[in-house]
Amino acid sequence: MRFTSIFVLALAVAVSCSPALAQHGHPGGMGGADAGMGHGAAASTSNMSASRGQTMDQILTRNTQLADKIQTLTGMSAQQACTEFKNLGQCVAAAHVSKNLGISFACLKSNMTGQAPAQGSDCPARASGISGKTMSLGKAIQTLNPNLNSSVEAKKAQKQADQDIHQSNS
Repeated sequence: MRFTSIFVLALAVAVSCSPALAQHGHPGGMGGADAGMGHGAAASTSNMSASRGQTMDQILTRNTQLADKIQTLTGMSAQQACTEFKNLGQCVAAAHVSKNLGISFACLKSNMTGQAPAQGSDCPARASGISGKTMSLGKAIQTLNPNLNSSVEAKKAQKQADQDIHQSNS
C-alpha cells in the first residue's frame, strides 16, 4: 500500500512537471548560424521562423518592411531569398553578409542550406552546398573568402539582422 502511494505521488509530480520540460529550449536554436555566437544574438532571430506558429512566408507577407529590406539586400523577393533557410534570422544575416562583403547571396545560401546553388550562380565548386551538408554563416563566409575574419563578419551581420527584425516588428 505504501509503495503504491509513493508510486502515485511520483507519477503525479512527473506529469505536473512535463509541461515545463517541454517548454525548455533545444540546443542549436540557430540551426548552425554561427557556432561562435552567444545565445543572446541567436534568441531573437531564431524564433522568427516559428513566430506565433507562422511560416516564414506568412511572416514576410505580413511584415512588408522586413520583406522590402531583404529584397533590397539580395535583389530577389524575400520569399525566394529565404526559401530553404531554417529561420528568418539566418536569411537576413546572410543577406547582410552578401551586401557588406560583396559575396554572392546564392553561394552563401547554398552553403548554409546544403542545397545546390541557384541556376546561373557562379559559386566556386568547393564552396557550394551540393553535398547536402549545411554550414554555419561563419563557415560559409570562410569558405567563400578565407581572407576575411569570418567570426567578426558573421557577428556583425547577425547584429544587423537582429536590428532589422526588431525595427520591423515595432
